[in-house]
Amino acid sequence: MKAIQVHSKATRLTSSILFAGLVLMLTASCADAQAGKKSQLATVTQLVGPAKIEIVYRRPVARGRELFGKLVPYGRIWTPSADSAALFTTSVDLDVNGSVLKAGRYAVWMVPDSASWAVVFSKTQPVFHLNLPQSSDEVLRVKAAPHSAEHMETLGFYFPVVDGYSAVLNMHWGKTVVPVRIKPR
Repeated sequence: MKAIQVHSKATRLTSSILFAGLVLMLTASCADAQAGKKSQLATVTQLVGPAKIEIVYRRPVARGRELFGKLVPYGRIWTPSADSAALFTTSVDLDVNGSVLKAGRYAVWMVPDSASWAVVFSKTQPVFHLNLPQSSDEVLRVKAAPHSAEHMETLGFYFPVVDGYSAVLNMHWGKTVVPVRIKPR
């Protein structure tokens, strides 16, 4: 009879420990859920030949607003992220729209316009999205030609074209897509 009582106590203790572990695990998962944030954190990672490319950003939502030319004025530098500047990391040197970007981590900024955008990579990072980069912080500035597409409510970065030699990285928000050609060096 004592063996049954000891076994029963051990089973209850094991069950209690497992339950406590489950509660801790669920609590940790909920803490990572970004509750209350309208602009959710996103990460896009892509291999392009020998290059590992990662973009980390917060995804602002259009919520019926007119975006480029209004909310984001033409001719003014802006980061395609909320709260903090988007971060771009590359493991190897790249050609970005035909210009060299050395391996490293950079803040990404853009200057929108109706016909041509500037895409700016800044050495100053991480940085709050209202702390605009100085020209001395710029590592690379390239031109990109925007085009129209179906409405995307939440800003996104994605790679619609990838092979072992090159890729296209799109920034898409509202009906505006800004493509950037990337090629490992």
